[in-house]
Amino acid sequence: MALEILLATRNQKKKLELQELLDNPGIRILTLEDIDHIPEIIEDGCTFEENAVKKARETAALSGYTCLADDSGLVVDALEGKPGIYSARFAGPEASDHENNEKLLDLMKDIEVGNRTARFICFIAISTPGGEVESVYGTCEGRIALAPRGKGGFGYDPLFIPAGYEESFGELPASIKNAISHRAQALKKCQPILAKFLGL
Repeated sequence: MALEILLATRNQKKKLELQELLDNPGIRILTLEDIDHIPEIIEDGCTFEENAVKKARETAALSGYTCLADDSGLVVDALEGKPGIYSARFAGPEASDHENNEKLLDLMKDIEVGNRTARFICFIAISTPGGEVESVYGTCEGRIALAPRGKGGFGYDPLFIPAGYEESFGELPASIKNAISHRAQALKKCQPILAKFLGL
């Protein structure tokens, strides 16, 4: 029987990404789509870590499952760290990826190529239903493109060119993105925590 872990998201792309990164057929990944009556957790922390820990702990307590939650986003040096923890709602509470990307490009229209450095940051927190929580983080350095490039990925992927590459995350194959991304780095670090919490 597969061990089950609840991913605190309704984003099916994140689920697929997590499945590929974990590459463990013995772990069945559930999302909030699979669980009834779990309210939206308000992410009111001041940091990625605070949001991830709150989301993991509260979702685990409400669901009874060991829960993995991440909070991740884009940090742009020329914008003093924006969009940061507001990455998903940069252009407004219900903003689409396209709207967020358009706002970012508009704010950076006068920023020269050499000053467009940025990084993706991901904090992952894992919580048991009893409230035991551990967290890890990963980063991916890069720069912001002058225009969207590629149709792959989600979020700011078409605008983010990782260090050492000329293609954006929207252009690179998923296999490369999943090897170098901020989420990949964090997931590698959290595998021992998962093993401990799930009794692997």
